[in-house]
Amino acid sequence: MTKTVLITGCSSGVGKSAARHFAAQGWNVVATMRKPALDLANDYPDRILVLPLDVADPASIAAAVEAGIGRFGGLDVVVNNAGITMLSIFEATPDAAARRIFETNVFGMMNVIRATLPALRARGGTIVNITSGVGIAAVPLLSLYVASKQAAEGLSESLAYELESQNILVKLVESGAIRTTNFTASGMALSQEAPVPEGYKAYFDHALKTMIDYPFESTEEQSVVETVWAAATDPSHRLRYVIGPDVEEYARLRWSTSEDAYMAGMGRLVGQTAWREKAS
Repeated sequence: MTKTVLITGCSSGVGKSAARHFAAQGWNVVATMRKPALDLANDYPDRILVLPLDVADPASIAAAVEAGIGRFGGLDVVVNNAGITMLSIFEATPDAAARRIFETNVFGMMNVIRATLPALRARGGTIVNITSGVGIAAVPLLSLYVASKQAAEGLSESLAYELESQNILVKLVESGAIRTTNFTASGMALSQEAPVPEGYKAYFDHALKTMIDYPFESTEEQSVVETVWAAATDPSHRLRYVIGPDVEEYARLRWSTSEDAYMAGMGRLVGQTAWREKAS
C-alpha cells in the first residue's frame, strides 16, 4: 500500500522540497499552504495534492485532512513544517506579534496534530515536528521564536510518551540555519513591527553582527529534507534528529558539559562574552 504524508508550509523552502522528495520516493503527498501554488504538483500530478491550509484555522485543517484522505485513502505521516520567526528586542515586541508567533509555531502545530490523530491512529503513523537548534539552546534577539520552539520541543517529548500508547511515533527534526530558504526574509518582515529602543541599539547592533559573522556553515536545504525523510521512515522510538554544525555544537554544550561550561560556551557563540568585555 502506497504511504501518504501531509506536510504543512509547502509554499517554499524545506516544505516544498520535502513534498517533492517524498513524491520521488513513491509516496502520496498532501502538500498544504495558506495560499496554494499549484506548480508544486506539476512534476508528480498523480502523487501530490496541493491544498489550502492555515494552521491557525482549525476549519481549514479539517477540510485539508478530509480532502487528502478522500484522495489517497488514509494518512501515515504528518510533517509539521509551517513556522514564522521574528528578530526583535523582547521589551519592544508588540503583543500581537508575539501571539502570531505562538499561534503558528505552537498552537498551529497542536491544531494539526489534533486533526490528524484519528487517521494516524488507524495506520500506526508518525508525526515529525520540525523545530530548530534554538529549541535546544536560546540565542538573543529571537526570544519569542526561541520560546515557541522550546514549547514545541516540550510538547513533542510529552506526546512521544502519550502517543506510543496509540501506536503513533513522534519525531523532532532540530535544524540549524538553512542556506536556501526565505524563512529568515519572511521573519524580517514581521520584525519591522518592533523598532529597536534607543537604549538597546548598541547591544542590538553587536548581537546582530555576531549572528551575521556566525562561525558555522549554514546547512543545505536538501540535508534537512533528507533528515525529515529519515525521521519519517524510522520505525524506532528515537525522538531527536539533529542536523547542522551549529545545532550539533548546541547539543554538545547542552547535553555533554556542565551548566557553567554550557553558559560559557554559548556566551562565546552568541557574542555575550565579547559584549561583557566591551562593556567593562
